[in-house]
Amino acid sequence: MYKKKECIAMLLAGGQGSRLYALTEKTAKPAVSFGGKYRIIDFPMSNCVNSGIDTVGVLTQYQPLALNEYIGNGEPWDLDRVHGGVMVLPPYQGKSSSDWYRGTANAIYQNTSFIERYSPDYVLILSGDHIYKMNYAEMLDIHKKHNADCTIAVLEVPMEEASRFGILNTDENGKIIEFEEKPAHPKSNKASMGIYIFSTKVLLDYLRRDEADPNSSNDFGKNVIPAMLNDGLSMYSYTFGGYWKDVGTIQSLWEANMDLLGKNPKFNIRDKSWRIFYRNNAEPPQSISGNARIINSLITEGCKISGTVINSVISSSVTIEPGATVRDSVIMGGVVIRSGATIDYSIVDADAVIGKNACVGRSRYDGAQISVVGMNVVIEDGSVVEDGAMLSNKE
Repeated sequence: MYKKKECIAMLLAGGQGSRLYALTEKTAKPAVSFGGKYRIIDFPMSNCVNSGIDTVGVLTQYQPLALNEYIGNGEPWDLDRVHGGVMVLPPYQGKSSSDWYRGTANAIYQNTSFIERYSPDYVLILSGDHIYKMNYAEMLDIHKKHNADCTIAVLEVPMEEASRFGILNTDENGKIIEFEEKPAHPKSNKASMGIYIFSTKVLLDYLRRDEADPNSSNDFGKNVIPAMLNDGLSMYSYTFGGYWKDVGTIQSLWEANMDLLGKNPKFNIRDKSWRIFYRNNAEPPQSISGNARIINSLITEGCKISGTVINSVISSSVTIEPGATVRDSVIMGGVVIRSGATIDYSIVDADAVIGKNACVGRSRYDGAQISVVGMNVVIEDGSVVEDGAMLSNKE
């Protein structure tokens, strides 16, 4: 017998992440490393726990192995519950057919049995590729206050950028009166964050209708939300004022990592009042040699640093040998950077090896593009990797 829940979360984590290129060839986007010791999915998962939501379905599809292994039984996020907890939900064979998730709405539709298992009053829909801290309980309070059918989290963006987003137009009470997908001439700057709270009965009804429509893209933003609005349902916005970053591109992933640096970072990852939980693979303390030079950087446990690190994020178990320099870069776990090597304005994925005196990337102040070295790639001694290069190990 399953225990009834007031609200459960469905976390969409199946995206291919093609704009992250080499970083997602073998890893689902939500499992990509971030901030030295985290994964992208740690942020929405931690938000759920901190908001009092203890039942989370994680919908996986593309390259799910690393993500499934990382989530495990959910213990690091206090989601190893007898009643609820976290469950990984891949596409599966049903009675009549089996299918890949065809869109965000279809992915939830295929898992209606998971939702119905807990008889929730409300369902929270989340994306697995954003960096932010949000109290979903506050958003749920707004939803209940208005007796809404659907509440959409919105972020106020600069007006000149509004045409890149789904834009909500609201009345003075926050009631949504119009939704436009990437409008050429936006009427407001309230951008949908792709975070929704639905009253469960309404959600299931519209998912069934959407599934029955052969012309639908099976997408919340393109199909389900406009259909509900056209039918005159009660829909409200919840304005979010904190830090939020979609890390779906190489540039935005690099920027979000840089936002962690400094005495007053744009995004405070050390906030004890809103902890970001993660799977902690016990590592020894950092080993920093007397000749090492570290300026404005994050150095994670297990690192051995003998070179120079400037304005960079260094993940666990990275070795930087004497005479090596890392500048304006993100270095993921287990990377070895040999003596004399230089890495500038780059992202280096896990377990890569940068050979002696090799040169990767070029200063961002010279108009360079970010260089990416993929997982397990070996850069030979003395090699030069041009800026903007995307190197991967496709074996």
